[in-house]
Amino acid sequence: MAHSPLVFLFGVLGNIASFVCFLAPLPTFYRVCKKKTTEGFQSIPYVAALFSAMLWIFYAYVKTGETLLITINAFGCVIETIYLAIYVTYCPKKARMYTLRLILLLNFGGFCIIVLVTHLIAKGESSRIKLLGWICVVFSTSVFAAPLSIIRVVIRTKSVEFMPFPLSLLLTVSAVMWLLYGIALRDIYVTLPNIVGLSFGMVQMVLYAMYRKNKPMKDEKLPEHKGDINNTENKVEEEKQEKQVEVVSVEIGEKKEDNKKQEEEEEEQAQLEKKKQFQGDSNELQTEHKKSTNNNTREAIIDQVV
Repeated sequence: MAHSPLVFLFGVLGNIASFVCFLAPLPTFYRVCKKKTTEGFQSIPYVAALFSAMLWIFYAYVKTGETLLITINAFGCVIETIYLAIYVTYCPKKARMYTLRLILLLNFGGFCIIVLVTHLIAKGESSRIKLLGWICVVFSTSVFAAPLSIIRVVIRTKSVEFMPFPLSLLLTVSAVMWLLYGIALRDIYVTLPNIVGLSFGMVQMVLYAMYRKNKPMKDEKLPEHKGDINNTENKVEEEKQEKQVEVVSVEIGEKKEDNKKQEEEEEEQAQLEKKKQFQGDSNELQTEHKKSTNNNTREAIIDQVV
């Protein structure tokens, strides 16, 4: 099936944008291989991305003639499989078993069920395309909604540290290209999920414009996934509480210093009063001593005269 030059152009641009997006996690997995640890992040996004690529390849195969969908999603299957192999190699035993079960249930069990349902229930090519198309729409929409967790972190922290601008821009551009591809091809199943992707991409751009000048949090890493995002939110709350405790401690310390100064001043004043009182008493004693001396002198003179 021949497509118009416009469809081909948007398809090629969509392939390029998606290709770069698929390569975005490479620095993360390079760090994993270097440190030989997954640093606690989850495998769910990579399992979901692999499943999504498999669904779109099957959709393009059933519809026929969608070569540009097959090429980019075939590459997606390869690169996501490599990511998952690295993850399974270096993740803890519990995470490894969870990931393998997830791959078995979703990527093998779920995909096989979809293939059987598509061929057994749907009769005719148009019915199969419609059924499979809506399955792709539902799953792809849920994948596009994943940035909601990042958006929530950005709003709560008022910092775009956890939302890298280049990646957000790439995802937005990719959604635009595939949206235009779907519109030019008049394929509602390609168009709908990318409307959602474009909407979330625009929200991320607006948030970046709002908070780009805010200072990033110190000693924090970019959260990879939902579990890390929750940990980041907890750290933010803990830091706020620590700051509040520090403020209270400073206030208490200042009050103690003020009280100490006041006590010292009162003590100095009391000592001054004691000194004054002592000087007054000594003056009185000297006066009395002089009086008694004078009296004794007078008595002595009188005795001599007599």
